[in-house]
Amino acid sequence: MLYVKAVKRRSAAARAGWKKGDRIRSVGGAPAVDELDLLFYEGEEVEVCVEGKGSCRIRPEEIEVYAEGAIRTCRNHCIFCFVDQMPKGMRESLYVKDDDYTMSFECGNFVTLTNLSEEELDRIIRLHLSPLYVSVHTMDEALRCELLRNRFAGKIASQIARLAEAGIRIHCQAVIVPGKNDGEDLARTARKLFSRYPQVCDLAVVPTGLTKYREGLTFIPDAGKEESAAILDLCDALNAEFGVNFVLPADEYFIKAGRPFKPASFYGDFSQIENGIGMTSKFIAEFREALSPARRSKPARVLCVCGTSAAETVESLCRMANQAVENLEAHAFPVKNQFFGESVTCTGLLTGRDIAAALQAEAGKVDEVLLPSDTMKSFEEVFLCGMTLQELRHTLRFCKIRVNADGGEGLFRLLAREE
Repeated sequence: MLYVKAVKRRSAAARAGWKKGDRIRSVGGAPAVDELDLLFYEGEEVEVCVEGKGSCRIRPEEIEVYAEGAIRTCRNHCIFCFVDQMPKGMRESLYVKDDDYTMSFECGNFVTLTNLSEEELDRIIRLHLSPLYVSVHTMDEALRCELLRNRFAGKIASQIARLAEAGIRIHCQAVIVPGKNDGEDLARTARKLFSRYPQVCDLAVVPTGLTKYREGLTFIPDAGKEESAAILDLCDALNAEFGVNFVLPADEYFIKAGRPFKPASFYGDFSQIENGIGMTSKFIAEFREALSPARRSKPARVLCVCGTSAAETVESLCRMANQAVENLEAHAFPVKNQFFGESVTCTGLLTGRDIAAALQAEAGKVDEVLLPSDTMKSFEEVFLCGMTLQELRHTLRFCKIRVNADGGEGLFRLLAREE
């Protein structure tokens, strides 16, 4: 439901007597659902109907609105669901299984489209909510129903076709379950999706995230060196076949296979960087570009916190910085993930609790600790475990903790000079 939050003075809406709290019934003749209904008409006039006050032609910028109602949640029971592998006792929001197409459009969240009605699909097309980020996983109808454990999950091919034909751009992902949707199935999925290129922009290929909290869940083997190398070889072969870099393997596959990362140019505009696609290549490129001679005023030993999978990359960047910056001794500080299990190796899933415990042994041996901002909640300095940055600093009072929120360039800036 959509409501008026504020009305601009001397506007058509004000003259119509609209007030804060009034319910908006329709926008442009269609039922009002959320802010996107008005956003679609930004810059032009549209007929808006307010409950009890009739219709009026306004410009969307004349009013502020807010929507009430829960986000659309997931109706699947995916065998690889990460939320199902979370420990108990964490903040409530971490257990919400969102599957909301509006968040896909606004924030880049991945959705499965399995909870869409025909009316909602029509709305996506009418409002031209593009791009969308869609968890496809496989284009095989029966296999998708099996992986998502939802008997309605097999409609993905027709949904993709309808959206693409309406001009909606789609970024896809396939979470790979070894022995299920890899190999020939992945090749078939990629080819079917590429038949809709360029409206279907790309296909991210990502490994299943496996925590230690999988008791009672479907067994899923972890991808090792050979499996990761096979994924990379298949992605290369498909991209050569397509003539464009359409299939984008996650950075983790390069690490597990022991292969060098693709150059930053491989990833174009990094449209799937939040999905762990090209993040390392971009970080390295930014660091190299920022690298330049510098001098700290006094000797400093600096540790750069990272997940175990990023340790080799971060250490190589530290070596470059040590050569470029006088009085600097920097090293990677890989932290094992005890909270989720050591099979979880990415930096973004480290907790404050694990970071604090690992750094206790460095008391008296370190001057500064550099912490990636993606270990914390967006817009709030709190870790997944609930520990705050302030609490971490209080625990590690023997060193200065600085946060890097600016990628590779930011890392070099923090290494090159004191606060």
